[in-house]
Amino acid sequence: MPLSAWRLRLLIVSLLTVSFLGALDHTVVSTSLATITGDLGAVEQMSWVIVSYTLASTVLLPVIGKLADLIGARVVFLASLALFIVASLFCGLAQDITQLALARVAQGVGSAGLHLMPQTIVGEVTTPRERPKVMAMIGAAFPIAILVGPLAGGLITDAWGWRWVFWINIPVGLIALALAVIAVPHIAGRSGRRFDIAGALVLGVTVTAFVLAASWVSSEGLEAGIPLLIAAAVAVIGLVVFIAIELRVSEPVVPLRHFANRTVLVCIVLSTVIGVGLFSVVSYVPTYIQMAYRTSATVSGLVPIATVFGMLVSSLLTGWLASRSGRYRIYPIIGTAIAAVGLFIMSQLPAGLPLWVPMAAMALVGVGTGAFMNIIVAVAQSAASRSDTGSVTATLSLVRQVGSTTATAIVGGLIGVGVTLGLPASLDAATLTPSAVHAASAAVQSEVAVLYSSVMAPIFLGLAVTYALGVVAALLLPNGRLSDERDSAPLVEAEPAIA
Repeated sequence: MPLSAWRLRLLIVSLLTVSFLGALDHTVVSTSLATITGDLGAVEQMSWVIVSYTLASTVLLPVIGKLADLIGARVVFLASLALFIVASLFCGLAQDITQLALARVAQGVGSAGLHLMPQTIVGEVTTPRERPKVMAMIGAAFPIAILVGPLAGGLITDAWGWRWVFWINIPVGLIALALAVIAVPHIAGRSGRRFDIAGALVLGVTVTAFVLAASWVSSEGLEAGIPLLIAAAVAVIGLVVFIAIELRVSEPVVPLRHFANRTVLVCIVLSTVIGVGLFSVVSYVPTYIQMAYRTSATVSGLVPIATVFGMLVSSLLTGWLASRSGRYRIYPIIGTAIAAVGLFIMSQLPAGLPLWVPMAAMALVGVGTGAFMNIIVAVAQSAASRSDTGSVTATLSLVRQVGSTTATAIVGGLIGVGVTLGLPASLDAATLTPSAVHAASAAVQSEVAVLYSSVMAPIFLGLAVTYALGVVAALLLPNGRLSDERDSAPLVEAEPAIA
């Protein structure tokens, strides 16, 4: 039964609140990280605060998506939110880095549900035509969290202490939980089907090994040695074993039939393009701006803000347009092309230009990405069986996260090697900071600015090529129209062209 207009509005408010809560936790902790690890006496183990959370939230995505299909999205959603609230309490109570890392694992598991279930619930309770608009509104939580998260983390840490960075989730989470209990309708699962335990375990090991290998490459390069080789080997072998398992079981945790569906496959490729093309480089852009444009850390933040703002506006606009017309194919085609142009411009910028130039170029990347990042989720859900809504949504999220992790490691390694080889003799790569460069002579600053521009240029160009490949993929997306009927064929083929 379709939801009333009032119930749908309440559902959107509930899902937006929960999505914002989950997205904010990704960004708010980063500002307080040095304070947290310093207070716990574990600065050298700082990465585990992030890695434990990221690993758990990535590995559990397909499991949570499949559970939603089997037992119902509402149950999984409420359980994930409750786990996130409890884990936030224990994060704030942690007395050492081990306790914090374990609590962050639980928080990451809950966060995976907070990220995935709102999209899954929208796919279950709305018509295909409504989904782009609703998902764009809920998806606005992510760019907003990127904008306010670092500032909020710093203010909370300075005013109340770092433990409140986690404890602030409790009152907000309880409000979100009360809204969710009222607003989220019952969604029937397919109880009685066997869960793919073997596939889930093998996939968990495979993704864990893959993420660890990518992290080690990013931080240590080939010097990671034997642990890196072992992790890479486990990831490769695990992938082969996982595919063999999924081909044999009746209810695979990641149904391989998704990859046989042309529409879903193109959406998976486009989701990977977003992870590789944008998410992999956005964290390195502020440092690049500080070095190449000789700005402060505060001013350098204007460039990613321009990217995120472009993404937010574009996502809301294209979501509304797609829901109004039912047409969707044009948005990933135009979006990938715009993002490719933005990254190509970034690759051609010489050092010393006004700051508004890279801001405008990266805003194009944000506009292009936002044009299709939520639409492809709605389209993939509409092309898949309703019984696979959770798993297909999880698959898109998983490939985006894995693509981002892999590309981030590669980009970080390339920047590290390039800067180290070309750095002036008066500066030490091991202790290189923007403040050290800004304190050097004008000649050295100019040399570093040119160096960073030359190192980043081929990286931006490579990411532009990634989006260009996304244009090709988007052109292969079948032309169709999203249906107005909740239980009918989700994608209605477009009318034949008139000769």
